[in-house]
Parts: sequence; C-alpha cells; structure tokens
Amino acid sequence: MIKTLKKFSNSQLVIPLFALFLVIIFNLIRDPSFFSIGVIQNNYGNWVLSGNVISILHGASELAVFAIAMTLVTSATKGQDISVGALAAIAGSVFVKILRGNDITIPLLLLAFLVACIVAILFALFTGTLVSFFNIQPMIASLILFTAGRPIAYWINGGATPTIESPLLNSIGSFIPGIPIPSPILIVIGFGIIVALILRFTNLGLYTQAVGINEKAARLNGINSVFIKLLSFVILGICAAIAGSINVCRIGLINHETILIDIEMDAILAVAIGGNSLGGGKFKLAGSVIGAYIIQALTITLYAMKVSSTAVKAYKAIVIIVLVILGSPVVQRYVIQIKNKILKKATIVTETD
Repeated sequence: MIKTLKKFSNSQLVIPLFALFLVIIFNLIRDPSFFSIGVIQNNYGNWVLSGNVISILHGASELAVFAIAMTLVTSATKGQDISVGALAAIAGSVFVKILRGNDITIPLLLLAFLVACIVAILFALFTGTLVSFFNIQPMIASLILFTAGRPIAYWINGGATPTIESPLLNSIGSFIPGIPIPSPILIVIGFGIIVALILRFTNLGLYTQAVGINEKAARLNGINSVFIKLLSFVILGICAAIAGSINVCRIGLINHETILIDIEMDAILAVAIGGNSLGGGKFKLAGSVIGAYIIQALTITLYAMKVSSTAVKAYKAIVIIVLVILGSPVVQRYVIQIKNKILKKATIVTETD
C-alpha cells in the first residue's frame, strides 16, 4: 500500500487529478445534481445525452486535441506555439472554401479535410522551420502566424463569412443519428487512441523527450533533433485541421475573427495543469487532456454560478494561478518533504507492528 502510494505521488498525473478532484468536490457541494446526465430529444428528433458532464466533454473537444499537440511541441522545443488558434482559422477557412457551393458528400468532406490538413501542416512547418533551423524561440516564431493567420483566413474566403449546411456536417459537429454521444467526443477519443498507439509502438515519445531534455546529447546518440521538432509541428498542423473542422461543423460557418479565439492560452494552461514542464522534456499526454477538461469544467461551473461571460476569464485566471502555483517546483519540493516524513512514520509504524 505504501509503495503504491509512493509511486502514485511521484506521478505527473498527481497535479491534474488533484485539480480535477477539487473541481468535482466543489461542484458536488455547490450543486449535487451538477454531474447528473439525462436523455433528451434534440431538434432532429434523436434521443441524445445531456447534462453538464456532456457539455464539458463536448465543449472541450477542440481544446483537448490542441492540448495533445501543444504538449509534443512544448516537450521537443522547450517553448509554446501561440498561433494554434490562427492556424485553426486557416484550416477551417480552407475546409469551408472547398465545401461551399457544392453538394456535400463524404468524399468531398474527406477531400476538404485532407486539403485543410496539408495547408495547416505547411503553415505549421513555417513556424517549425524558424524554430528548428534558426533556433528562434517558439513563442517568438509563432508570433508571426499569430498576427497574420486570421487575416490570411479572411483572405481565403474573399473577406466573406460563408455558412454551410448539410446533415453530414451536423453529424460531425453534433450527433450522428442513433448515437447519443456528441460526435466531437468520439473524434477526440479516436484521435487520442491513434496518438497513444503511435507513442506506444514507436520511439516518437522517447525521442521527443530526449530532444527536449538535452538536444546535444540526443544528437550524439543519433537522434535527428531537427526532424523531431518538425514532426511535432506536423502533428500540430493536423490537430489544427481537426479542431478547425470540428468547430466549422459545430456552428455551420467560418468567422476568422472569432473561431477558437484565445484557445492557444487555454492549450498552454492545459499542458501546465497536466503536470508537464513548460521548459520541455518529460511529458504526460493524459495529464494535458485532463487539464483541458478541467479548464472547460471551470468555465461551465462559472456559467452555472451566473458569472457573466466577460468576468469568466478573470475568475478562470485566479483559479488557474492557484493550480499552477500548486504545481510549481517550490511547492512540489515542500510537498515531497512532507510526503517523505509521512511515509517514514508509516514505515516505522508498520515495522513496529
């Protein structure tokens, strides 16, 4: 029991799980029915799941996808890409550009998503090239696309805010008929499984962490650090295409100014809350994904408490500051000291018995 407790206390998942525990306990005290799940009939006559839990899982879909990408970029480059929202706007604009004015079919949807992926990857590789070849800090390198990305998205559709409608888009953005779980949740689960399998059966995770911990040592051991960094930006481009497409299908239009606005900040916070170092190196994707859902849970909680939308960000910032401080090295060292004292006393008691 003591060994299990000690092993868990050393895990990177301690911080996000503790934060999630606090959010759950707070809501159970505030409103015991907060986590209740019901079944309702939507506008299309389908019976679907509803409730705050479903809203949290559904609303955080794009953020969860970006949390995965931001974790890999942070681990490999020791920095963060702040252009992910603009990149999603570009991908979403390309997605809409291909679909608008055409009969939307499954092959056309796949083509639109593929082209959106390619365009997003190319833009992400622009930032990745500045980081990998010219050793520019990721936040500075991504500032270019952060500034120019949304105007580019605006230009792609000729300055318009086009709408697109189709039962297929509704199925992707909301519910597939006959399946009560929102489609974005299923997409995140599927994408998460694919990434987990890649990290499980390849050396990508190991190489990414090695480059982030000590790039020079990684090169001496035969790891191509430039390639690993660029690969993390390729994954970021794919995630931008997924997030942008989900958002377009969810609302049925592309607005370059508002699509996934400020999501880059939430993605960085998800990585931090997930127990990952923003200085690169060792990472835990599960922690970042949990962090994404914690952020969305905070948002839903604040709305349930009748907090105005303009004040939500301020309240979220206060809570997140507390969580980040709890995960800081100073606090962690103090907690480790207390933990060691407790475990030492427990060991003495066990040996005495």
